[in-house]
Amino acid sequence: MDKDSRQIDGGLFPRKVVPVLLPMPAERAYSYALPEGVDAVPGQIVQVPLGPRLVAGLVWDGPADVINPDKLREIVQVFDCPPIVEPMRRFIDWVSAYTLSPPGLVARMALRAPAAFDPEPMINALRLTGGQPERLTAARERVLAQAGDGLAWSKSGLAHAAGVSPGVIDGLAAQGVFEAVKLPSPPVVAAPDPDYSPAELEVDQVAAADALRATVAKGGFAATLLDGVTGSGKTEVYFEAIAEAIRQGRQVLILLPEIALTSAFLDRFHDRFGARPAEWHSELAPRTREKVWRQTAEGRVNVVAGARSALFLPFSDLGLIIVDEEHDPAYKQEDRVFYNARDMAVVRARLADIPVVLASATPSIESRVNAAQGRYHHLVLSGRYADAGLPDLKLVDLRRHAPARGGFLSPVLLKAMAETLERGEQSLLFLNRRGYAPLTLCRVCGHRFECPQCSSWLVEHRFRAQLQCHHCGHNEPTPQACPSCGTLDHLVACGPGIERIAEEADKHFPKARTIVLSSDMAGGTRRLRIELEAIAKGEADIVIGTQLVAKGHNFPLMTLVGVVDADLGLSNGDPRAAERTYQLLSQVTGRAGRSGRKSHGLIQTFQPQHPVMQALASGDPEAFYERETEERRLAVLPPFGRLASVIISAATRPEAESHARALRGCAPSSSGIMVLGPAEAPLALIRGRYRFRLLVHGARGNDMQAFLKQMLVKGPKPRGSVQVQVDIDPQSFL
Repeated sequence: MDKDSRQIDGGLFPRKVVPVLLPMPAERAYSYALPEGVDAVPGQIVQVPLGPRLVAGLVWDGPADVINPDKLREIVQVFDCPPIVEPMRRFIDWVSAYTLSPPGLVARMALRAPAAFDPEPMINALRLTGGQPERLTAARERVLAQAGDGLAWSKSGLAHAAGVSPGVIDGLAAQGVFEAVKLPSPPVVAAPDPDYSPAELEVDQVAAADALRATVAKGGFAATLLDGVTGSGKTEVYFEAIAEAIRQGRQVLILLPEIALTSAFLDRFHDRFGARPAEWHSELAPRTREKVWRQTAEGRVNVVAGARSALFLPFSDLGLIIVDEEHDPAYKQEDRVFYNARDMAVVRARLADIPVVLASATPSIESRVNAAQGRYHHLVLSGRYADAGLPDLKLVDLRRHAPARGGFLSPVLLKAMAETLERGEQSLLFLNRRGYAPLTLCRVCGHRFECPQCSSWLVEHRFRAQLQCHHCGHNEPTPQACPSCGTLDHLVACGPGIERIAEEADKHFPKARTIVLSSDMAGGTRRLRIELEAIAKGEADIVIGTQLVAKGHNFPLMTLVGVVDADLGLSNGDPRAAERTYQLLSQVTGRAGRSGRKSHGLIQTFQPQHPVMQALASGDPEAFYERETEERRLAVLPPFGRLASVIISAATRPEAESHARALRGCAPSSSGIMVLGPAEAPLALIRGRYRFRLLVHGARGNDMQAFLKQMLVKGPKPRGSVQVQVDIDPQSFL
């Protein structure tokens, strides 16, 4: 029998059959036949028929299923593209098994740039033949001198370099002075130079950088937590690990929570390495995404800085992963495949047998516990760079220093802002609430404006004269009259958003230059980047923003940070509420004093005795982490226990509730795992779908995935409008 034959149903089937994983919610790979004379190795990207369509898929590992040859369809095309390497294929399988997601949906995240599966088109270029023009002008002489090195040039590039018009090049080519050649497309970014401009590091930075360099040089898997206060120079330290990986000819992935906004990080990278990293995020133009994907697969891109989806780029020789701001909730994806990019980065590093570095000024409890238990190396930077002092933090008790009627800024904070303005320095007011007000109601009849599709109030956006839902995007013009009772001019805004705080700041400081920063402001990411640069240059006096301002920005003139409502994150029943509030407020107040100026942070609160507030005011993070860790241990919550959330949604409430109850009834008996619920999710209605939740809780050693699989297999199959989503290690409980 030919080695490429398959024995099927007792007969000889003279074609090679391979499994192909398709980017769809299928639980296994499908069998396809290779055309005669064509071969494909595991990881190869191919085009196959699926129903009436042609789709791209991955040739997968293992034997193909034996099927009837009459039903077997043939691979249409094997793309001329480097195959997805074996560690990445193992990673896809691992993510699928851990998150209980179909492997095809995970593979789909690795196939995000279908136009990049074919090679990039070659570029038309010209090269000297050795011939001479009939007449030698000054312009032609400059062209010949420029191209005299024998290298090929594009016409436009040569014309620009020689300072002539393209017509001069055309004339020389017509006389046979140049011959047409083809060049590969240029790299999407220049190659970084590891020795371009090393930073001058201080003693503790040198020790940490040496440890990371040694880890990279040694090779093999190692996870390191780089734990340093805001402004301690963590970025410069892990840049040295990146430099070592580049020297070894390996690729590097840097994960950032808000890459689209961090132009300052890209500039710092350029200053250190002489070139920017390739970017990967949702704001990239399609053509650029395709080039980055393709050149990463070919090994032509050395360093990628990207959002969480960059974890699924097809690196050919990945040698190091950096997860900056590792505590940030933005690393959690809650769509289709639910995963935490921080945790999956550690898994990918282990499967590829390479180092991973997690960096943060406020590490997650999970990472701190892993470091304490020896699973992670722990490097600590306890002081700011150049001996810059941390801001003096004080709590402002709003019960004693209440704002004026109708206001939200206490006299203590207003006085500090006035003094900061007099010194020509900047103030930051932080409130993690977009819009003008979170609720609008009628004074006469009490009508409250609610979203028709979600169980949430409509947020007033006064700048746009709209009421908007922040969950589904529903919006409507702000009315003049109450739609319930018809009364004019009796609608009142309840509570503050950042637009309202900006209005109050303008009232007190009318001559100050004020910038409002929020993710939903007009102009999108481009405008935010421009305004962040303006703040860094000192072109604003007062900055008012949401959590965007806590994302590692460096504002040299910022010496005062005022937290308008520090209690906001403590009231939602989330078991991580205290940790997240501490992290967010620490990061925000850490924006002050980074250039060495004396700085202050004022935290407005109605709960000054709360442990989070006390930890912030005392400047003792260890006490907070010890207390929070012990509470997690006693409650057997992550990282000492395991959680999974099962969200059941449907077009009607009875459908969702009945399916949730039936599913709960099929939970297997287990001494170490219990199922809580079903109960309505805190946001019981989103986008017109009613939501019930089961919360599964178990000790760390229990097999949560096996338990959930058994429950889902025994339970009723979703029918009609019912959908079931499983979130292993949930970060949000709304």
